Amino acid sequence: MKHTLSVLVENKPGVLTRVAGLFARRGFNIDSLVVGQSEDPKLSRMTITIDGAEHPIDQVTKQLHKLINVVKIRDLDPDHTVARELALIKVNASSGTRSEIVQIAEIFQARVVDVDKRTLTIEMASSPGKLLALQEMLQPFGVIEIERTGTVAIARG
Repeated sequence: MKHTLSVLVENKPGVLTRVAGLFARRGFNIDSLVVGQSEDPKLSRMTITIDGAEHPIDQVTKQLHKLINVVKIRDLDPDHTVARELALIKVNASSGTRSEIVQIAEIFQARVVDVDKRTLTIEMASSPGKLLALQEMLQPFGVIEIERTGTVAIARG
């Protein structure tokens, strides 16, 4: 089961290393990790997506609470969370396939952000599942490169 942890930490050097190291020592693979400034400039928010059963997640959150720079941890409920990820996808685009690729992008509410003689670069901010669906639709044209940000999430309400 996927878990999205929202971790509020002090904005100090070395905090990211300590948090990531804790997951590594416990044998967890981090699927995505996004860090950015929070509503308070002295604090940063880490959004960590991991795959794991309930019991080990509880153990990791207890260990995280013991780290000196960790202020607050939330395991976000997927049913009550807004989650988004940004992707840039560069795809082969000949004059014959260009319009079809643009139509696919429009269906997914993505937008073309760069046009070259042989490629199109598409930008999309959406749920990870929808990004994967777009990627699969573009695969037959020849996906050259994909860059994804990782999941950012916030509780609803």
